[in-house]
Amino acid sequence: MPPGKDPTSRRFTARPVAPFDFDLSAGIFTDGDPSYRSYDGEEFWEVMRLAGRPVLFTIVSNGTVAKPSLRVELRTADAITDRDAREARALVDSHFNLSMDLKPFYRAVRNDPVMSFIASELYGLKSPTTATVFEALIDSIIEQQISLAAAHSMQGRLIRAFGDRLELDGRKFHAFPTPEKLASVRLDRIRACGLSGKKSEYVKDISVLVAGGRLDLERYETYDDIDEIREELKAIRGIGAWTAEMTMIRGLHKMDSIPADDVGLQAKISHFYGRGAGAKASSDDVRRVAESWGKWRGLGGYYLIVAHRLGLEPAGRRAETPEKVRRGPHGK
Repeated sequence: MPPGKDPTSRRFTARPVAPFDFDLSAGIFTDGDPSYRSYDGEEFWEVMRLAGRPVLFTIVSNGTVAKPSLRVELRTADAITDRDAREARALVDSHFNLSMDLKPFYRAVRNDPVMSFIASELYGLKSPTTATVFEALIDSIIEQQISLAAAHSMQGRLIRAFGDRLELDGRKFHAFPTPEKLASVRLDRIRACGLSGKKSEYVKDISVLVAGGRLDLERYETYDDIDEIREELKAIRGIGAWTAEMTMIRGLHKMDSIPADDVGLQAKISHFYGRGAGAKASSDDVRRVAESWGKWRGLGGYYLIVAHRLGLEPAGRRAETPEKVRRGPHGK
């Protein structure tokens, strides 16, 4: 160890496949819980687990969309090993899908005027993936049939109540709870986080299955057939088609999956594809529109969500597009 080097801190540079817009890609976390994961417009941070203990990841962009580069810092309470650093690189790559090449997606949607316009405005946007599939599944269960604001409140309470704690410079952080922790707590404590009785049971039961080795969610990363994943997940109590689709997108980055029954996504299809005032797109409408995006259906759906969040307008109303997201085909 070189003299003066802090063993509890480690830095490295990550180089994403271009194009990559860090600000756009991290922007979805702007309203996140700062004790767990958030983005302040310059710096992204999240507590993830390395070698079984919580580590604070801080990421800042020091590159461009065309030549992206990220500075990553790891901090925790004890020494960070070379093995930890290697695992951290893989986590960061997976979390922001840094190795994904967006160009095939842009080619796939070029004959869709709406999506090609949105893709040019959001050039370099990559969708995030949770650190574990378990996290994606639990989040999706909590979000079933309630508003995102209510779900995020419950998720935050669950994380603060049961996630491993990390204190750095007088600040307290939390990691997402492990299956083992959630399997060990009483149902009434899970319910105290705001979850319904049924959802508390689903979270507890799934945690018990994963902690006991009877459910290996990470194995689905090796599956090529999303229909097979969906049906296996649906066989578990508390998981329907919507929850399975959301888990595949968020936790496995299966971009050929799309949650066609999602009312929010249906609203985005109506808004951007001109169903008319008051009209609502159906699940079939979502599937029909997304069909032209090929194996990138899930990514296209994510682009619609981000476009709506940023106030982009459908093709034909481009003059109303906010200047801050008007990037054009070559990035910033």
